[in-house]
Amino acid sequence: MLHPPRHYIYLDAVARAGSIRKAGDQLHVASTALNRKILEIEGEVGTALFERLPRGVRLTAAGEVLLATVRRGLADLESASSQIEQLQGLVRGTVRIACAESVANDLVPATVAAYQRTHPGVQFRITVGGTAALLRDVLNDDVELVVAHDPPAAEGLQVIASVPQPLCVMMRPDHPLAGQKSIRLADCERYPIALGAESFGSRRLIDRLAAKLRLSLRVSLEANSVETLKFFALTTHALCFQFQVGTARDVGRGDLVAIPLADRDLAGGKLVMAARAGRALPVATSSFAQTLKAALEAM
Repeated sequence: MLHPPRHYIYLDAVARAGSIRKAGDQLHVASTALNRKILEIEGEVGTALFERLPRGVRLTAAGEVLLATVRRGLADLESASSQIEQLQGLVRGTVRIACAESVANDLVPATVAAYQRTHPGVQFRITVGGTAALLRDVLNDDVELVVAHDPPAAEGLQVIASVPQPLCVMMRPDHPLAGQKSIRLADCERYPIALGAESFGSRRLIDRLAAKLRLSLRVSLEANSVETLKFFALTTHALCFQFQVGTARDVGRGDLVAIPLADRDLAGGKLVMAARAGRALPVATSSFAQTLKAALEAM
């Protein structure tokens, strides 16, 4: 494994920790020595990279510019190390993925497990969150891959796979709407609803269409956890919304019914896997991305 320049590691660690002391603890370096090194780097650059606060530090505008380059350098060095290992017949490393909760409970971990059966030297780190946070992670090189629902077009994002992903209404099997083959959002207006947080891709779609149709949805619960929303629907007669990929386990167990929404504005959703444009992915990440792409396209 190629070792990155130490000042790259120092700058990245301090920025992530937001504290020279915390970064020193993580790096096993005395905070006084780390502070001297940061001051040396600032002296070489000719400007402050961190704003000293009463409880930590914060990047200055110049620091943000330099750190973006530092993190790209770290990512490129990791990729080069991975390619050298491939030439030596090795496939190992850590694949970092940021994904929507709908694929975090079944699809992604199942694909990881299958991949590790033939690539036991590859480890995985999975981050789950809302679309905006997922995109921020991949564009900041905190992760290599992102899997998100209907991410807004973003400069610097390279799409690896995009598959149709309809939005469904989920409810108990004894709900009055449970026998329908398809449902429109207007049909949900007279029932209590468990709605995802504003960071959810599904929430943005629903809010947009509800405003367009001038619907008044009866929101009984709002949460940033898909599992919380589904459990609430299971224990009440509320409706909740989930992309089809996230409905399989509950439907398979007979706990909930999932019915596609027929509204044109909701039927054209996409599940997207992407990376930062221009980033040379490490070998293990590139290899796994092809495995995950095949799993997405086989849904």
